[in-house]
Amino acid sequence: MLTVVLSGLRARWASFLGGFLALALGVGLLVTMGLGLSATFHAPERPPQRFASSPVVVQGQDRLTLDVRRGPGTASVAHRLDRPQPVDRELLRELRARWTVTPGDRSPSDPAPANASASAAPDAVGVDAPAAEVRALVGHRAQVLTGDERRRADPDHDRDADALVGVNALLGTAGGVTAFVSVFVVASTFAFAVALRRREFGLLRTAGATPGQIRRLLLAEAAALGVLASAAGCALGAAGAPLLARLLVDGGLAPAWFTVGGPVWPFHAAFWTGVTVALAGALAASRRAGKVGPTAALRSADVDTDTLPAGRALLGTGLLLAGLGLLVWTYATDPSALLKRKTYTTLPMLLITGIALLSPVLVRPVARLLRLPGAVGTLVRENSAASVRRTAAVAAPVLVTVALAGTLFGSATGVTRAKGAEAREQTTAAYVAAAPSLRPVTAPAGAVLSPTGPTSVFVRDGDAAVVKYGARAVGDPAAFADLARLPVVDGDPRDLDDRSIIVNEEFERRRVGETVEVWRADGTGPVRLRIAAVLAVGTGDNGPYVTRANAPGSVTDRIDARGGGTAAVRALEASGGTVGTADAWAAAARSSGGSPQARLGMVLVLGIALVYTVIGLANTLLMATSVRGGELASLRLAGATRTQVLRVVTGEAALAVAIGTLLGLAVTALVLGALGAGLAALAAPVVAVFPWGTVGATAGVCAAVAVAASALPAWRLTR
Repeated sequence: MLTVVLSGLRARWASFLGGFLALALGVGLLVTMGLGLSATFHAPERPPQRFASSPVVVQGQDRLTLDVRRGPGTASVAHRLDRPQPVDRELLRELRARWTVTPGDRSPSDPAPANASASAAPDAVGVDAPAAEVRALVGHRAQVLTGDERRRADPDHDRDADALVGVNALLGTAGGVTAFVSVFVVASTFAFAVALRRREFGLLRTAGATPGQIRRLLLAEAAALGVLASAAGCALGAAGAPLLARLLVDGGLAPAWFTVGGPVWPFHAAFWTGVTVALAGALAASRRAGKVGPTAALRSADVDTDTLPAGRALLGTGLLLAGLGLLVWTYATDPSALLKRKTYTTLPMLLITGIALLSPVLVRPVARLLRLPGAVGTLVRENSAASVRRTAAVAAPVLVTVALAGTLFGSATGVTRAKGAEAREQTTAAYVAAAPSLRPVTAPAGAVLSPTGPTSVFVRDGDAAVVKYGARAVGDPAAFADLARLPVVDGDPRDLDDRSIIVNEEFERRRVGETVEVWRADGTGPVRLRIAAVLAVGTGDNGPYVTRANAPGSVTDRIDARGGGTAAVRALEASGGTVGTADAWAAAARSSGGSPQARLGMVLVLGIALVYTVIGLANTLLMATSVRGGELASLRLAGATRTQVLRVVTGEAALAVAIGTLLGLAVTALVLGALGAGLAALAAPVVAVFPWGTVGATAGVCAAVAVAASALPAWRLTR
């Protein structure tokens, strides 16, 4: 058996080349992504900076800990506060009475609130004393930090870990896409290779080979290919991981210190995944090959008959219905989930796989619906409809890439532009000043200025959970009510004061007049606030809103202005922020299509899919065209010129790409249609964004590769 397998691999190396490249690339990318992911699990250890010379640090509490119900008992849950609480003044006096106390300076990146006074209690102090004695004095009134824990008193001490969250999500998504597309391409390659070897298997059956021996032959070939390709992929991944780290750093996706390397588990995981993918891809094909009878060696026609076995039809239908069902269920139960990257990245994969499995059924009617002119057009259409396996094998990878391009870029851009449109609709301001930290300004005569800033509130969701909401702190409730145009479901924003809150429909308690228990951003509370108004959820930025009295530490990052003419503009400029018209401010958000880092991440994911598609197309068409020598010779004998034969072959390839593009557009339309319906259900602006440029460029690359890969062997065969 081993001799037969090795001789078969040598004799048909060209037909295995595409699968080898796809698998090696997949394993290489999995190694690269695995090494990158392992580097995101732990941020580098940094020495304390703010209190480097103090052996002990006393810091206010930086966690809000509340008891919630868990089954028959209770459990404590902790949420990180936006900033630590100040150290109790009485505790400070006791510390200073016994030891030397060093106040810590805030970092410029951690600005104090605009209304902070010089006498405000610090959030942490250094103490030159034995740690045990300090703990005995402090008790539960504050935290006592020693050693490396003193880093927790540094401004943004979690910034390294936070910086890796986005990298982790990106590499996880890219790894998932890699696994999905590699399985897809490898399985498709093996299935099509088996279809081309029907006569060979018929001869083996005629010579006495059993169906089991045919299956074992194919699985042995797949195992050999998997081992060789996985080994090559591991070497490729080891070389590519440092390049990926440099790309992420240069693109602003990862911090400057980010590096990869070290653990060996990504190599083991990727190697055995590659071997498993190869065997899994060959398993279904081997079962099909085992059913080939001896009479297949006597056939001279290549018209496909049983192109969709019952198992494939059942699996494809199930995946398609599951994808559609999840889309409808998500829209009905949680439409806001449709706006999240996890949803519009993973959900289309179910639809893609389902339609791809059913593509042999779809190819024939779609091909015959297209009316191509002339005799060449008729021949292209009929050949494509008759050779369903070949057409579907070309259309499937195109479907994957076009659908991913359309859903990823269309959804991300649509959500971003909807957020920008929503922000513009919610203010009647003429000008906006924006910056991470703005200085307080006085409204000139005839002007209305509304300063707001970010904060957070903690609210119980039933007895089993505590939810942290990102909120906005309103500096002047009257000015805010005058300028804001919020999507109010009930109540009146003009009723907002220091004893009330504006909530959205995500809150468990959301009836006007009810009271809700709230813990503030610094963990103080609970305070009971009356619900003044309820807002629609929108794209996720609609409230809650509180006054500054309930937003300790909030820093103004935006000032809306109307009226006052040039005096108002000069007042906004004095705040130190970027000043522009409200239309320009919202247009910048609408036209950005997301952050540059997010777009680079999507380009990376799409690039992986496109590379796989190129490999799959080239391999499939090189195999398919190279075995059509007799058919092309018959066309020449019937009077067709060499140019006409080439037009037929390349036309079939282009038609298959067009079918794959149409199927990919159908998936894109489903996902973007559901996204639009979700935005409408959330009372958010519905911004129709179909990425024609990205989809067109993707389809154009696929068409160019398909035409070249079919023309080259056809040119050689018709010499």
